[in-house]
Amino acid sequence: MLTLAQIYHSISGRKVPSAKSPITDAVLDSRLVIPGSLFVAIPGEHVDGHDFVMEAFERGASVALVERDMPSELPLLDMRKTVSGRKLAALKMPICLRVESTVETLQRIAQDWRDQLPVRVIGITGSVGKSTTKELTASVLETRYRTLKNPGNLNNEIGLPLSILRLSEAHERAVLEMGFYVPGEIALLCRIAQPHVGVITNLSQVHLERAGSMEAIVAGKTELVENLPPSPDGVAILNYDEPLVRQMAEKTEARILYYGLSPEADLWASDIEGLGLDGVRFVMHHRNEEVHVRVPLLGRHSVHTALRATAVGLVEGLTWQEIMEGLQDSRMQLRLVAVRGPSGSLILDDTYNAAPPSVIAALNLLAELDGRRVAVLGDMLELGDYEEKGHRMVGARAAQVADEVITVGERARWIADEAVQAGMKAGKVVTLEDSQAAIQHLRHQVGKGDVVLVKGSRGMRMDLIVAALEEAR
Repeated sequence: MLTLAQIYHSISGRKVPSAKSPITDAVLDSRLVIPGSLFVAIPGEHVDGHDFVMEAFERGASVALVERDMPSELPLLDMRKTVSGRKLAALKMPICLRVESTVETLQRIAQDWRDQLPVRVIGITGSVGKSTTKELTASVLETRYRTLKNPGNLNNEIGLPLSILRLSEAHERAVLEMGFYVPGEIALLCRIAQPHVGVITNLSQVHLERAGSMEAIVAGKTELVENLPPSPDGVAILNYDEPLVRQMAEKTEARILYYGLSPEADLWASDIEGLGLDGVRFVMHHRNEEVHVRVPLLGRHSVHTALRATAVGLVEGLTWQEIMEGLQDSRMQLRLVAVRGPSGSLILDDTYNAAPPSVIAALNLLAELDGRRVAVLGDMLELGDYEEKGHRMVGARAAQVADEVITVGERARWIADEAVQAGMKAGKVVTLEDSQAAIQHLRHQVGKGDVVLVKGSRGMRMDLIVAALEEAR
Protein backbone atom coordinates (compact mmCIF):
# COMPACT_ATOMS: atom_id res chain seq x y z
CA MET A 1 0.00 0.00 0.00
CA LEU A 2 1.21 3.51 -0.81
CA THR A 3 2.56 5.34 2.23
CA LEU A 4 3.24 8.92 3.24
CA ALA A 5 6.98 8.19 3.03
CA GLN A 6 6.63 7.19 -0.62
CA ILE A 7 4.72 10.38 -1.41
CA TYR A 8 7.47 12.46 0.23
CA HIS A 9 10.10 10.56 -1.73
CA SER A 10 8.30 11.06 -5.04
CA ILE A 11 8.11 14.82 -4.50
CA SER A 12 11.39 15.60 -2.73
CA GLY A 13 13.66 12.70 -3.62
CA ARG A 14 14.30 12.24 0.12
CA LYS A 15 13.61 8.92 1.86
CA VAL A 16 11.77 9.19 5.16
CA PRO A 17 11.66 5.68 6.69
CA SER A 18 9.64 6.81 9.73
CA ALA A 19 6.74 8.26 7.69
CA LYS A 20 5.02 4.94 7.07
CA SER A 21 1.41 6.04 7.45
CA PRO A 22 -0.67 4.22 4.81
CA ILE A 23 -2.57 6.14 2.12
CA THR A 24 -5.89 4.43 1.53
CA ASP A 25 -6.97 6.12 -1.71
CA ALA A 26 -6.35 9.13 -3.97
CA VAL A 27 -9.31 11.32 -4.91
CA LEU A 28 -10.18 14.64 -6.55
CA ASP A 29 -13.67 14.94 -5.04
CA SER A 30 -13.79 15.70 -1.32
CA ARG A 31 -17.09 13.81 -1.09
CA LEU A 32 -15.25 10.59 -1.98
CA VAL A 33 -12.64 10.92 0.78
CA ILE A 34 -12.26 8.00 3.17
CA PRO A 35 -9.97 8.06 6.23
CA GLY A 36 -6.35 8.11 5.08
CA SER A 37 -7.00 9.47 1.58
CA LEU A 38 -4.70 11.61 -0.51
CA PHE A 39 -6.78 14.58 -1.71
CA VAL A 40 -5.53 16.22 -4.91
CA ALA A 41 -6.69 19.83 -5.26
CA ILE A 42 -6.95 20.68 -8.96
CA PRO A 43 -8.03 24.14 -10.11
CA GLY A 44 -10.77 23.69 -12.71
CA GLU A 45 -12.62 25.95 -15.08
CA HIS A 46 -15.72 25.99 -12.88
CA VAL A 47 -14.65 24.37 -9.59
CA ASP A 48 -11.36 24.77 -7.71
CA GLY A 49 -10.39 21.80 -5.57
CA HIS A 50 -8.49 24.09 -3.21
CA ASP A 51 -11.83 25.34 -1.89
CA PHE A 52 -12.57 21.85 -0.54
CA VAL A 53 -9.34 20.99 1.26
CA MET A 54 -10.83 21.70 4.69
CA GLU A 55 -13.82 19.49 3.88
CA ALA A 56 -11.45 16.72 2.75
CA PHE A 57 -9.59 16.89 6.07
CA GLU A 58 -12.86 16.85 8.00
CA ARG A 59 -13.76 13.63 6.17
CA GLY A 60 -10.45 12.05 7.17
CA ALA A 61 -7.96 12.85 4.41
CA SER A 62 -4.34 12.50 5.54
CA VAL A 63 -2.64 14.57 2.84
CA ALA A 64 -3.71 17.26 0.38
CA LEU A 65 -1.65 18.20 -2.64
CA VAL A 66 -2.07 21.93 -3.30
CA GLU A 67 -0.48 24.43 -5.68
CA ARG A 68 -1.45 27.74 -4.09
CA ASP A 69 -1.41 29.37 -0.65
CA MET A 70 -3.89 28.00 1.83
CA PRO A 71 -5.59 29.54 4.91
CA SER A 72 -3.24 29.80 7.86
CA GLU A 73 -5.24 27.31 9.93
CA LEU A 74 -4.31 24.54 7.49
CA PRO A 75 -0.89 22.95 8.20
CA LEU A 76 1.28 23.30 5.09
CA LEU A 77 4.73 22.23 3.98
CA ASP A 78 6.20 23.88 0.89
CA MET A 79 7.74 21.01 -1.09
CA ARG A 80 9.12 23.41 -3.69
CA LYS A 81 11.86 24.25 -1.20
CA THR A 82 14.54 21.98 0.19
CA VAL A 83 13.09 20.09 3.13
CA SER A 84 15.24 18.19 5.60
CA GLY A 85 14.54 14.56 6.34
CA ARG A 86 14.20 15.42 10.04
CA LYS A 87 11.48 17.96 9.28
CA LEU A 88 9.64 15.50 7.06
CA ALA A 89 9.81 12.77 9.67
CA ALA A 90 8.42 15.10 12.34
CA LEU A 91 5.31 16.03 10.36
CA LYS A 92 1.89 15.19 11.68
CA MET A 93 -1.16 14.59 9.56
CA PRO A 94 -3.30 15.98 8.14
CA ILE A 95 -0.93 18.08 6.08
CA CYS A 96 -1.03 20.16 2.89
CA LEU A 97 1.94 19.64 0.58
CA ARG A 98 2.54 22.67 -1.63
CA VAL A 99 3.82 21.73 -5.09
CA GLU A 100 4.27 23.51 -8.41
CA SER A 101 1.58 21.48 -10.21
CA THR A 102 -0.79 19.07 -8.47
CA VAL A 103 -1.50 17.19 -11.73
CA GLU A 104 2.17 16.67 -12.56
CA THR A 105 2.92 15.68 -8.97
CA LEU A 106 0.06 13.17 -9.00
CA GLN A 107 1.52 11.68 -12.19
CA ARG A 108 5.01 11.48 -10.65
CA ILE A 109 3.72 9.76 -7.51
CA ALA A 110 1.74 7.26 -9.61
CA GLN A 111 4.73 6.50 -11.82
CA ASP A 112 6.99 5.96 -8.81
CA TRP A 113 4.40 3.67 -7.23
CA ARG A 114 4.04 1.70 -10.46
CA ASP A 115 7.85 1.30 -10.61
CA GLN A 116 7.74 -0.64 -7.33
CA LEU A 117 5.10 -3.17 -8.39
CA PRO A 118 5.67 -6.39 -10.41
CA VAL A 119 2.12 -6.30 -11.81
CA ARG A 120 1.60 -6.91 -15.54
CA VAL A 121 -0.37 -4.12 -17.18
CA ILE A 122 -2.75 -4.38 -20.13
CA GLY A 123 -3.41 -1.07 -21.87
CA ILE A 124 -6.48 -0.61 -24.07
CA THR A 125 -7.20 2.18 -26.51
CA GLY A 126 -9.16 2.84 -29.69
CA SER A 127 -11.98 5.00 -30.96
CA VAL A 128 -14.95 2.85 -29.89
CA GLY A 129 -15.37 -0.07 -27.49
CA LYS A 130 -12.58 0.70 -24.99
CA SER A 131 -14.68 0.52 -21.83
CA THR A 132 -16.54 -2.68 -22.70
CA THR A 133 -13.26 -4.30 -23.76
CA LYS A 134 -11.66 -3.22 -20.46
CA GLU A 135 -14.51 -4.66 -18.41
CA LEU A 136 -14.67 -7.98 -20.28
CA THR A 137 -10.89 -8.37 -20.29
CA ALA A 138 -10.79 -7.81 -16.53
CA SER A 139 -13.59 -10.36 -16.11
CA VAL A 140 -11.54 -12.93 -18.02
CA LEU A 141 -8.31 -12.27 -16.12
CA GLU A 142 -10.11 -12.35 -12.76
CA THR A 143 -10.78 -16.06 -13.22
CA ARG A 144 -7.11 -16.63 -12.30
CA TYR A 145 -5.43 -13.38 -11.26
CA ARG A 146 -6.12 -10.65 -8.76
CA THR A 147 -6.94 -7.87 -11.21
CA LEU A 148 -7.44 -4.11 -11.00
CA LYS A 149 -9.21 -2.05 -13.67
CA ASN A 150 -9.66 1.69 -13.86
CA PRO A 151 -13.15 2.49 -12.56
CA GLY A 152 -15.62 4.29 -14.82
CA ASN A 153 -13.87 6.48 -17.34
CA LEU A 154 -10.78 7.36 -15.27
CA ASN A 155 -8.65 6.98 -18.40
CA ASN A 156 -6.89 10.32 -18.92
CA GLU A 157 -3.82 12.13 -17.58
CA ILE A 158 -5.56 12.58 -14.22
CA GLY A 159 -7.82 9.53 -14.00
CA LEU A 160 -5.21 6.93 -14.91
CA PRO A 161 -2.75 8.00 -12.17
CA LEU A 162 -5.60 7.83 -9.65
CA SER A 163 -6.27 4.27 -10.85
CA ILE A 164 -2.58 3.33 -10.57
CA LEU A 165 -2.56 4.47 -6.94
CA ARG A 166 -5.27 1.90 -6.20
CA LEU A 167 -2.85 -0.91 -7.03
CA SER A 168 -1.48 -2.92 -4.14
CA GLU A 169 1.38 -5.39 -3.88
CA ALA A 170 -1.22 -8.16 -4.08
CA HIS A 171 -2.44 -7.29 -7.57
CA GLU A 172 -1.13 -9.49 -10.36
CA ARG A 173 -2.74 -7.81 -13.39
CA ALA A 174 -4.07 -4.33 -14.19
CA VAL A 175 -6.37 -3.54 -17.11
CA LEU A 176 -6.23 0.15 -17.96
CA GLU A 177 -8.29 1.98 -20.55
CA MET A 178 -6.34 4.84 -22.11
CA GLY A 179 -8.22 7.80 -23.53
CA PHE A 180 -6.99 10.11 -26.27
CA TYR A 181 -7.65 13.62 -27.50
CA VAL A 182 -4.29 14.88 -28.79
CA PRO A 183 -0.97 13.26 -29.82
CA GLY A 184 1.39 12.72 -26.89
CA GLU A 185 -1.37 11.90 -24.41
CA ILE A 186 -1.15 8.10 -24.64
CA ALA A 187 2.67 8.25 -24.59
CA LEU A 188 2.37 10.08 -21.24
CA LEU A 189 -0.05 7.45 -19.91
CA CYS A 190 2.34 4.70 -21.01
CA ARG A 191 5.23 6.32 -19.13
CA ILE A 192 3.09 6.18 -16.01
CA ALA A 193 1.47 2.74 -16.45
CA GLN A 194 4.27 0.87 -18.29
CA PRO A 195 2.00 -1.60 -20.10
CA HIS A 196 3.22 -5.01 -21.24
CA VAL A 197 0.22 -5.69 -23.48
CA GLY A 198 -1.46 -3.16 -25.75
CA VAL A 199 -4.93 -3.71 -27.24
CA ILE A 200 -6.20 -1.54 -30.10
CA THR A 201 -9.95 -1.75 -30.68
CA ASN A 202 -10.49 0.29 -33.88
CA LEU A 203 -9.97 3.72 -35.40
CA SER A 204 -12.63 6.20 -36.48
CA GLN A 205 -13.27 9.92 -36.61
CA VAL A 206 -14.35 10.10 -32.95
CA HIS A 207 -12.86 13.28 -31.37
CA LEU A 208 -11.67 14.42 -34.80
CA GLU A 209 -12.59 17.97 -33.84
CA ARG A 210 -10.09 17.94 -30.98
CA ALA A 211 -7.39 15.80 -32.58
CA GLY A 212 -7.39 17.87 -35.77
CA SER A 213 -7.04 15.12 -38.36
CA MET A 214 -7.39 11.40 -38.91
CA GLU A 215 -3.59 11.23 -39.17
CA ALA A 216 -3.34 12.69 -35.67
CA ILE A 217 -5.79 10.08 -34.35
CA VAL A 218 -3.77 7.24 -35.91
CA ALA A 219 -0.52 8.67 -34.53
CA GLY A 220 -2.02 9.13 -31.07
CA LYS A 221 -3.37 5.59 -30.81
CA THR A 222 -0.13 4.14 -32.21
CA GLU A 223 1.70 5.53 -29.18
CA LEU A 224 0.42 2.57 -27.16
CA VAL A 225 2.15 -0.07 -29.30
CA GLU A 226 5.24 2.13 -29.70
CA ASN A 227 5.71 2.15 -25.94
CA LEU A 228 5.39 -1.61 -25.37
CA PRO A 229 8.48 -3.60 -24.36
CA PRO A 230 10.00 -5.82 -27.07
CA SER A 231 8.97 -9.44 -27.49
CA PRO A 232 8.53 -11.72 -25.63
CA ASP A 233 7.35 -9.54 -22.72
CA GLY A 234 5.54 -7.05 -24.95
CA VAL A 235 2.48 -8.05 -26.97
CA ALA A 236 0.43 -5.86 -29.32
CA ILE A 237 -3.10 -7.16 -29.90
CA LEU A 238 -4.30 -5.59 -33.15
CA ASN A 239 -7.58 -5.57 -35.07
CA TYR A 240 -6.78 -7.35 -38.36
CA ASP A 241 -10.03 -6.16 -39.93
CA GLU A 242 -8.89 -2.53 -39.91
CA PRO A 243 -5.93 -1.72 -42.20
CA LEU A 244 -4.91 1.34 -40.16
CA VAL A 245 -4.69 -0.80 -37.02
CA ARG A 246 -3.03 -3.71 -38.81
CA GLN A 247 -0.26 -1.39 -40.00
CA MET A 248 0.65 -0.52 -36.41
CA ALA A 249 2.65 -3.77 -36.37
CA GLU A 250 5.40 -1.84 -38.15
CA LYS A 251 5.68 0.58 -35.19
CA THR A 252 6.50 -1.84 -32.39
CA GLU A 253 9.08 -4.41 -31.33
CA ALA A 254 6.43 -6.27 -29.34
CA ARG A 255 5.04 -9.61 -30.46
CA ILE A 256 1.94 -9.23 -32.66
CA LEU A 257 -1.33 -11.07 -32.15
CA TYR A 258 -4.02 -10.24 -34.71
CA TYR A 259 -7.72 -10.78 -34.03
CA GLY A 260 -10.72 -10.32 -36.32
CA LEU A 261 -13.16 -12.00 -38.67
CA SER A 262 -10.58 -13.06 -41.26
CA PRO A 263 -8.96 -16.53 -41.22
CA GLU A 264 -5.67 -14.70 -41.74
CA ALA A 265 -5.84 -13.40 -38.15
CA ASP A 266 -4.25 -15.38 -35.32
CA LEU A 267 -7.56 -15.43 -33.44
CA TRP A 268 -10.71 -15.17 -35.56
CA ALA A 269 -14.46 -15.73 -35.44
CA SER A 270 -16.88 -17.32 -37.91
CA ASP A 271 -20.52 -18.45 -38.04
CA ILE A 272 -21.71 -15.35 -36.20
CA GLU A 273 -25.37 -15.41 -35.20
CA GLY A 274 -27.01 -12.47 -33.46
CA LEU A 275 -29.56 -13.62 -30.88
CA GLY A 276 -31.10 -10.21 -30.19
CA LEU A 277 -31.38 -9.59 -26.47
CA ASP A 278 -30.11 -13.12 -25.77
CA GLY A 279 -26.60 -12.25 -26.91
CA VAL A 280 -24.53 -13.56 -29.78
CA ARG A 281 -23.23 -16.97 -30.86
CA PHE A 282 -20.14 -17.72 -32.94
CA VAL A 283 -17.17 -20.04 -33.43
CA MET A 284 -13.72 -18.92 -32.29
CA HIS A 285 -10.58 -20.21 -34.04
CA HIS A 286 -7.01 -20.19 -32.73
CA ARG A 287 -4.24 -22.28 -34.24
CA ASN A 288 -5.80 -25.73 -34.64
CA GLU A 289 -8.56 -25.21 -32.08
CA GLU A 290 -12.24 -24.40 -32.59
CA VAL A 291 -14.35 -23.19 -29.69
CA HIS A 292 -18.11 -22.65 -29.89
CA VAL A 293 -19.04 -19.55 -27.93
CA ARG A 294 -22.23 -17.88 -26.75
CA VAL A 295 -21.84 -14.62 -24.85
CA PRO A 296 -24.46 -12.38 -23.20
CA LEU A 297 -23.26 -9.29 -25.08
CA LEU A 298 -25.71 -7.42 -27.30
CA GLY A 299 -25.09 -7.04 -31.02
CA ARG A 300 -22.87 -8.76 -33.58
CA HIS A 301 -20.21 -6.08 -33.06
CA SER A 302 -19.67 -7.58 -29.61
CA VAL A 303 -17.80 -10.47 -31.25
CA HIS A 304 -14.77 -8.19 -31.58
CA THR A 305 -15.02 -7.34 -27.88
CA ALA A 306 -15.02 -11.04 -26.99
CA LEU A 307 -12.06 -11.66 -29.31
CA ARG A 308 -10.02 -8.92 -27.61
CA ALA A 309 -10.67 -10.27 -24.12
CA THR A 310 -9.90 -13.79 -25.31
CA ALA A 311 -6.66 -12.64 -26.91
CA VAL A 312 -5.49 -11.11 -23.62
CA GLY A 313 -6.48 -14.29 -21.79
CA LEU A 314 -4.41 -16.42 -24.19
CA VAL A 315 -1.41 -14.08 -23.93
CA GLU A 316 -1.60 -14.22 -20.13
CA GLY A 317 -1.66 -18.02 -20.07
CA LEU A 318 -5.31 -18.74 -19.24
CA THR A 319 -7.02 -21.97 -20.24
CA TRP A 320 -10.02 -22.00 -22.57
CA GLN A 321 -12.18 -22.98 -19.60
CA GLU A 322 -11.05 -19.90 -17.65
CA ILE A 323 -11.56 -17.64 -20.68
CA MET A 324 -15.06 -18.98 -21.34
CA GLU A 325 -16.00 -18.48 -17.69
CA GLY A 326 -14.90 -14.85 -17.87
CA LEU A 327 -16.78 -14.21 -21.12
CA GLN A 328 -20.05 -15.31 -19.53
CA ASP A 329 -20.17 -12.42 -17.06
CA SER A 330 -23.58 -10.84 -17.75
CA ARG A 331 -22.49 -7.61 -16.03
CA MET A 332 -20.38 -6.76 -19.06
CA GLN A 333 -23.26 -5.29 -21.08
CA LEU A 334 -22.47 -1.82 -19.80
CA ARG A 335 -23.73 0.75 -22.25
CA LEU A 336 -26.77 -0.57 -24.10
CA VAL A 337 -29.52 -1.55 -21.68
CA ALA A 338 -33.00 -2.82 -22.52
CA VAL A 339 -35.80 -1.35 -20.38
CA ARG A 340 -39.58 -1.41 -20.58
CA GLY A 341 -41.46 1.59 -21.94
CA PRO A 342 -45.11 2.60 -22.41
CA SER A 343 -47.69 -0.13 -23.16
CA GLY A 344 -45.16 -2.93 -23.04
CA SER A 345 -42.77 -1.40 -25.56
CA LEU A 346 -39.04 -2.11 -25.37
CA ILE A 347 -36.54 0.76 -25.07
CA LEU A 348 -32.90 0.22 -26.01
CA ASP A 349 -31.03 2.75 -23.88
CA ASP A 350 -27.68 3.46 -25.53
CA THR A 351 -27.37 7.09 -24.48
CA TYR A 352 -23.86 7.07 -22.99
CA ASN A 353 -22.29 8.51 -26.12
CA ALA A 354 -22.36 8.26 -29.91
CA ALA A 355 -20.09 8.06 -32.94
CA PRO A 356 -20.90 6.68 -36.40
CA PRO A 357 -19.48 3.17 -35.76
CA SER A 358 -21.29 2.76 -32.44
CA VAL A 359 -24.60 4.09 -33.79
CA ILE A 360 -24.45 1.73 -36.76
CA ALA A 361 -23.65 -1.15 -34.37
CA ALA A 362 -26.74 -0.24 -32.31
CA LEU A 363 -28.84 -0.09 -35.48
CA ASN A 364 -27.57 -3.55 -36.40
CA LEU A 365 -28.85 -4.84 -33.07
CA LEU A 366 -32.20 -3.13 -33.69
CA ALA A 367 -32.40 -5.02 -37.00
CA GLU A 368 -32.24 -8.34 -35.11
CA LEU A 369 -35.34 -7.61 -33.01
CA ASP A 370 -38.99 -8.23 -33.85
CA GLY A 371 -41.62 -5.48 -33.76
CA ARG A 372 -42.00 -1.96 -35.12
CA ARG A 373 -38.50 -0.52 -35.01
CA VAL A 374 -38.10 3.14 -34.06
CA ALA A 375 -34.68 4.81 -34.15
CA VAL A 376 -34.37 7.99 -32.05
CA LEU A 377 -30.99 9.43 -33.03
CA GLY A 378 -29.36 12.61 -31.73
CA ASP A 379 -26.42 14.73 -32.82
CA MET A 380 -23.00 13.11 -32.82
CA LEU A 381 -20.53 15.67 -31.51
CA GLU A 382 -16.79 16.31 -31.98
CA LEU A 383 -16.61 14.83 -35.49
CA GLY A 384 -14.91 17.85 -37.04
CA ASP A 385 -14.71 17.76 -40.84
CA TYR A 386 -16.28 14.28 -40.80
CA GLU A 387 -19.48 15.65 -39.28
CA GLU A 388 -21.83 15.62 -42.25
CA LYS A 389 -20.46 12.42 -43.77
CA GLY A 390 -20.74 10.55 -40.46
CA HIS A 391 -24.36 11.60 -39.89
CA ARG A 392 -25.32 10.71 -43.47
CA MET A 393 -23.72 7.28 -43.13
CA VAL A 394 -25.93 6.65 -40.08
CA GLY A 395 -28.99 7.91 -41.96
CA ALA A 396 -28.42 5.43 -44.79
CA ARG A 397 -28.24 2.50 -42.37
CA ALA A 398 -31.24 3.75 -40.37
CA ALA A 399 -33.32 3.71 -43.54
CA GLN A 400 -32.51 0.02 -44.01
CA VAL A 401 -33.32 -0.94 -40.43
CA ALA A 402 -36.01 1.28 -38.91
CA ASP A 403 -39.72 1.66 -39.57
CA GLU A 404 -39.53 5.21 -38.23
CA VAL A 405 -36.59 7.56 -37.68
CA ILE A 406 -36.76 10.45 -35.22
CA THR A 407 -33.78 12.81 -35.15
CA VAL A 408 -32.85 15.20 -32.34
CA GLY A 409 -30.67 18.27 -32.97
CA GLU A 410 -29.37 20.31 -35.87
CA ARG A 411 -26.64 17.91 -36.99
CA ALA A 412 -29.01 14.94 -36.86
CA ARG A 413 -31.03 16.56 -39.66
CA TRP A 414 -28.39 15.10 -41.98
CA ILE A 415 -29.46 11.67 -40.68
CA ALA A 416 -33.07 12.44 -41.55
CA ASP A 417 -32.19 13.84 -44.97
CA GLU A 418 -30.06 10.82 -45.89
CA ALA A 419 -32.72 8.37 -44.68
CA VAL A 420 -35.23 9.94 -47.09
CA GLN A 421 -32.70 9.95 -49.92
CA ALA A 422 -32.05 6.26 -49.21
CA GLY A 423 -35.72 5.49 -49.87
CA MET A 424 -37.50 5.96 -46.55
CA LYS A 425 -40.90 7.63 -46.83
CA ALA A 426 -40.79 11.25 -45.68
CA GLY A 427 -43.77 10.67 -43.41
CA LYS A 428 -41.72 8.13 -41.44
CA VAL A 429 -38.95 10.61 -40.68
CA VAL A 430 -39.40 13.24 -37.94
CA THR A 431 -36.89 15.99 -37.12
CA LEU A 432 -36.99 17.58 -33.66
CA GLU A 433 -34.88 20.25 -31.94
CA ASP A 434 -34.15 18.70 -28.55
CA SER A 435 -34.84 15.86 -26.15
CA GLN A 436 -37.90 17.57 -24.63
CA ALA A 437 -39.55 17.74 -28.04
CA ALA A 438 -38.72 14.08 -28.57
CA ILE A 439 -40.32 13.17 -25.24
CA GLN A 440 -43.56 14.93 -26.18
CA HIS A 441 -43.63 13.20 -29.56
CA LEU A 442 -42.81 9.70 -28.33
CA ARG A 443 -45.26 9.67 -25.43
CA HIS A 444 -48.11 9.49 -27.93
CA GLN A 445 -46.41 7.31 -30.54
CA VAL A 446 -44.87 4.37 -28.69
CA GLY A 447 -47.04 1.33 -28.05
CA LYS A 448 -47.14 -2.43 -27.61
CA GLY A 449 -44.68 -4.35 -29.75
CA ASP A 450 -42.50 -1.31 -30.51
CA VAL A 451 -38.73 -1.46 -30.11
CA VAL A 452 -37.22 2.00 -29.64
CA LEU A 453 -33.48 2.65 -29.93
CA VAL A 454 -32.38 5.90 -28.25
CA LYS A 455 -28.82 7.02 -29.00
CA GLY A 456 -26.86 10.27 -29.28
CA SER A 457 -23.90 12.12 -27.84
CA ARG A 458 -23.97 12.79 -24.11
CA GLY A 459 -24.36 16.51 -24.65
CA MET A 460 -27.74 15.92 -26.30
CA ARG A 461 -29.21 14.52 -23.03
CA MET A 462 -30.89 11.61 -24.76
CA ASP A 463 -31.00 9.92 -21.35
CA LEU A 464 -33.92 12.22 -20.48
CA ILE A 465 -35.93 10.58 -23.25
CA VAL A 466 -35.36 7.11 -21.80
CA ALA A 467 -36.23 8.26 -18.27
CA ALA A 468 -39.48 9.85 -19.45
CA LEU A 469 -40.53 6.77 -21.40
CA GLU A 470 -39.81 4.53 -18.42
CA GLU A 471 -41.96 6.73 -16.21
CA ALA A 472 -44.80 6.64 -18.73
CA ARG A 473 -45.10 2.86 -18.84
